[in-house]
Amino acid sequence: MKSNHIQKIEIRAAVITVSSTRKPENDMSGMTIRSMLDTVGIMVNHYAIVHDRIDAIRYELFSAMKVSNCIIFNGGTGLTHDDCTIEAILPLFEKEIEGFGEMFRMKSLAEIGTSSMLSRATAGISNGRAIFCIPGSTPAVTLATRELIIPEIAHILSHSKK
Repeated sequence: MKSNHIQKIEIRAAVITVSSTRKPENDMSGMTIRSMLDTVGIMVNHYAIVHDRIDAIRYELFSAMKVSNCIIFNGGTGLTHDDCTIEAILPLFEKEIEGFGEMFRMKSLAEIGTSSMLSRATAGISNGRAIFCIPGSTPAVTLATRELIIPEIAHILSHSKK
């Protein structure tokens, strides 16, 4: 049962891959997200690959916020020394959507087992825009985009409009 609080909103998406090694031609996760959004009629009007650096990630976020209201970061959400997407984005949230990370890890448990606890996937709202931070593997972006982002983005944006 869907909420009657969902408004008709033009969803304009940004897909940002955080990686020091990927290029547009081998960014399978970025391609997967863009394809899935396109399939349901969500226009992707911003795409970038940025290095694992807080300043680079924030710069790209601010660029995306000029043209997009649904911003999906993939990569840099794990526990390695260079994973810093969460550190770059979390302080900028006006409101965190804690349930997103919880549901992502719950759904991931069935696919990858207890190692799903290593994901720091999260989402939140900043300046009326929904921002998602998800792992960069193709199965993870497929799960997050198909099961969580696409079904709820209009609902999230309906509540976050300024």
